[in-house]
Amino acid sequence: MIYTVTLNPAVDKTIILSNLLVDQVNRAETVREDAGGKGINVSKMIKNLKGESLALGICAGKTGVFIQDQLDKIGIKHHFIQAEGQTRTNIKIVDKRHQTYTDINETGAPVSDEVLKQLEELIFSYLTEGDFLVLAGSVPANVSKAIYKKWIQRANLVQAKVILDADREMLREGIDAEPYLIKPNIHELEELCGQKIETIDKAIKLAKSLLKGKTEVIVISRGEKGCIVVTQNEQLMIEGLKVPVKSTVGAGDSMVAALAHALNNKASLKEAITLGVAASAATVMQEGTIMGEWDTIEALKQKINIII
Repeated sequence: MIYTVTLNPAVDKTIILSNLLVDQVNRAETVREDAGGKGINVSKMIKNLKGESLALGICAGKTGVFIQDQLDKIGIKHHFIQAEGQTRTNIKIVDKRHQTYTDINETGAPVSDEVLKQLEELIFSYLTEGDFLVLAGSVPANVSKAIYKKWIQRANLVQAKVILDADREMLREGIDAEPYLIKPNIHELEELCGQKIETIDKAIKLAKSLLKGKTEVIVISRGEKGCIVVTQNEQLMIEGLKVPVKSTVGAGDSMVAALAHALNNKASLKEAITLGVAASAATVMQEGTIMGEWDTIEALKQKINIII
């Protein structure tokens, strides 16, 4: 089973403009609202891949109710701890003329220690040997940046496999606990290692330095350039797909979802990353935080080129 955790969910409000004018009144062509947050996006893509997950997390107020209602409509199983305040709203501005995608993200309301404790106990009441646990995204400002590290350590004790998709201090702390798979983008890897990465060989070398203990797979996403996969025994480079871009939101989450779904179904690493790149490309072809569709993903898979 795959469990996704979203500590800092959001209602993603996407505003599409024909031409963003600074310091002037802009009239939206289209506005849509979606349940968001990285873990929730992962669950949405797993659903599109005809898989199953359980979305766990924290919700609050009317926006929290909206998120849970949307997940019910989509058919995604979920279990959220209720907190005080309001779940945040993030604004996504799409400027069609200039092809820009601007995010304005709220930090998220503070979460009490009691609510965090309830969520932790909920997660580990479900998690068993062989399960996948996806820890992804930001946390509310008052929550320790070491929280993923703590949960990875606990997940390792029950022999579950953790996929970590975080950045900065949360990534640095989390790696120390040895998650099964991490998915930094190239800029996050540079920041993590304190070095500029100018070649593929250097990216692979730095990724290999992170492989230790229970950490078996590093996936370095490179946006439109594709990605690099590194394990102790193999390295793969996957070229990016050229597709029409409508929104970049959820592209990385789609890759994580596909990796989790494929690996949970005992697919090979080549099969998993092929699905991941196709899912990511299919998602950027959608507006807002809509995940890529099954038929599109299947078609894109045929175009993937893996360089060993």
